[in-house]
Amino acid sequence: MFQGGTDMADQNTTDARRYLVFRLENDEYGIEIDKISTIIEKDMDITRVPKQPAFVKGVINLRGEIIPVLSLRLKFGLDDDVYNEDTRIIIIKVDDLSIGLIVDSVAEVVLLDDETTESVSNIAGERPLEYLKGVGKPDGRIITLLDLEKIVMPEEAAT
Repeated sequence: MFQGGTDMADQNTTDARRYLVFRLENDEYGIEIDKISTIIEKDMDITRVPKQPAFVKGVINLRGEIIPVLSLRLKFGLDDDVYNEDTRIIIIKVDDLSIGLIVDSVAEVVLLDDETTESVSNIAGERPLEYLKGVGKPDGRIITLLDLEKIVMPEEAAT
């Protein structure tokens, strides 16, 4: 019986996931840490690519790899990015594709489990729900958990 309790505790530890928390305006967002390859300061030149949606800022050359860069602020309908010393580009990997996401600042890494998260079906708000996985609630905070695949998927392919 005691061993069964130990297995349950091990399972809860296994179900917990680590999320990188970043900010856009006054809101906190989280993405799974295992999807992130690196985080860089926004001191690189972004080369604009013609005929792209406004949220596609362009491309950067990171260690010889050309990486498209998206503005999450514009993707979510917020004001355009204002670059400062806290601005970061989070390089993520989705289906073997590297993509940069411009964020206002990177805060921390948090560990969330089933007890500290709510599913997307319980959420209502202004942001398009298709980008959301759920909400993390560590220590009374609200962290919107993002579905990266849906954010970076071309809108034409989503319809």
